[in-house]
Amino acid sequence: MALALQTFSTVKDANAALKAAGTRYLGGGTLVVRAANEGDVSVSGLIRSTEPALSAIIVSGGKVRIGASLTMAAIARHPDLSSLAHAARAVGGPAIRNMATVGGNLFAPAPYGDFTVALLALDSTISTDDGEVPIETFLAKREDNHAIVTAVGFGLPVDGGFRFLKVSRVKPKGVSVLSIAAVLEQAPDGTVSSARIALGCMADRPMRAKAAEKALLGRKLTSDGIAPALAVASDGTSPITDPIATAWYRNEVLPVHLGRLLLA
Repeated sequence: MALALQTFSTVKDANAALKAAGTRYLGGGTLVVRAANEGDVSVSGLIRSTEPALSAIIVSGGKVRIGASLTMAAIARHPDLSSLAHAARAVGGPAIRNMATVGGNLFAPAPYGDFTVALLALDSTISTDDGEVPIETFLAKREDNHAIVTAVGFGLPVDGGFRFLKVSRVKPKGVSVLSIAAVLEQAPDGTVSSARIALGCMADRPMRAKAAEKALLGRKLTSDGIAPALAVASDGTSPITDPIATAWYRNEVLPVHLGRLLLA
């Protein structure tokens, strides 16, 4: 099926064009073009914007703002985003990383969307022409979003405060069994003073492990200290079942891999 592609110099004009029935925004194309090639007749036209801000990375005062058109490859090699490099490299192989964008990853259904798991742990904000919203709010209603995502913003974690793990059956670029990201802060005595843990494949979109976060507070990152968090790691989850793994298996291995991440 032939697809018409329209390119606009501004996000405003691209947003206006997206109001036409059957149009989709084209970032890297790893999701929408695949859907069209697989017979999704709801896609009849593609829209993209070349506005420079979509491809900008701004790091200033401990804050980061990443344009939604940035690719995983660009993030992985940026010197000021070394803490995110591992998460960016978890997205597919080199060819995919050269195309897949930050904005597109926000819409990727499980078992994809590994980078969004990292963004959720980082308590990111999502920007459109309509304003900024917390990433949790955005993810909960992402199907209802009709404005182009322009950027993602977050605060840089303290050294060693960000951790990421992707579990897959095929190395190095297999589809996820699950992915986990955590942003942890510790008090001078070594106890956890703040924790944000995000999970991939444990629902149809990235989610927080809020019970585990709460159980970590005031505990040290030792085998005994993290045991209460591991015991409730699956609380509130609804894992997917797909050709990669069953929901039962994902529930079983989550505490194991969360423990490895926390003790790393």
